[in-house]
Amino acid sequence: MSGNVIILAVIVLGIIGLTAAVLLFFISKAFKVEENPMIDEVAALLPGANCGGCGFAGCRGLAEAIVKSGNIGELRCPAGGNSTMENIAKLMGLEAVAAAPVIAVVRCNGTCENAPAKVNYDSMPSCFFANSLYAGASACPYGCLGCGDCVEACRFDAIHIDPVTKLPVVDENLCVGCGACAKTCPRHIIELRDKGTSGRVYVACMNKEKGAAAKKNCSAACIGCGKCAKNCPAEAITVENNLAYIDFRKCTLCQTCVSGCPTGAIHFSGATSEPEMEQKADE
Repeated sequence: MSGNVIILAVIVLGIIGLTAAVLLFFISKAFKVEENPMIDEVAALLPGANCGGCGFAGCRGLAEAIVKSGNIGELRCPAGGNSTMENIAKLMGLEAVAAAPVIAVVRCNGTCENAPAKVNYDSMPSCFFANSLYAGASACPYGCLGCGDCVEACRFDAIHIDPVTKLPVVDENLCVGCGACAKTCPRHIIELRDKGTSGRVYVACMNKEKGAAAKKNCSAACIGCGKCAKNCPAEAITVENNLAYIDFRKCTLCQTCVSGCPTGAIHFSGATSEPEMEQKADE
C-alpha cells in the first residue's frame, strides 16, 4: 500500500513539474525581449568603469541609451573622454561633438593651520555621518570634514586625503571628471569645473556666514567683501550670500582676484605658461 502511495506521489510531482516547465517555456517566448546587438558593441567600446558619471548606473545603461536614442547628443562618458565617444559615433555612423574636459576642484582651504581644530571627532569615519552630528573640527559648518567619503567614491584613485592638511587633493592626471566625489560629499565642497589647457581660478571656500563669523573659524575663508568682483576685468565674479563665485566660462585667468583677495581664499591651479595665459586673456 505504501509503495503505491509513493509511486503515485512521484507521478503527480512529475506531471506538475512537466506542466510548469511547459508553461514557463511558453511564457518566456511570449515575454521575450529582443535586444539590439549594437548595445553589446557599444558597451564593448566603453571603459567598463561603471562610475556613474554619465548619469546611468553603469556603462551598459549608457550603451542602451545611446543605441535606443539613435544619436549621441548630450550623452557622454567622462571616463572614456572624447576619443571613446568618437569611436562609438564611428561605429554607429554618427557624428560626435567634442566636449570640454572637466575636473574636480576642492572648494575648501580649511587646513589644520588655517582652521585649527576646536573639538576631536571620535566616531564613525564617514563624512555623511559626521555631517549629521556636528559642524566640524574647526566649527565651520561649510568646511571639509576630512573623513574621505570622496576617496572611497573615486574609482580612478584620483583623490586622496593629505595627511598634513587633512583635505582632499585631486590628482589632475588621474581625474576623469566623473563627479562621483562631488555627489558623495555631503557639504558639496567638490565641484566639477572646466579643466582647460591653462589651469583654473576658483574660490576655495563655501562658507556663507558673514565675514567675521567665517574668518573666526578659518583664516582663509571668503568674507564676501566683493573686492574680487569689483576688480575683475572680465566680470566673471559674483558675490551672493557672503560668498564669491567665479564663472569659469568668463574667467580669463588673469589672476587679479588671486593676488587681490585679502584672505587668500581664491586659488589658481594647473600648469600654465605665460603665452597660454596671454592668449586666453586676449580671447
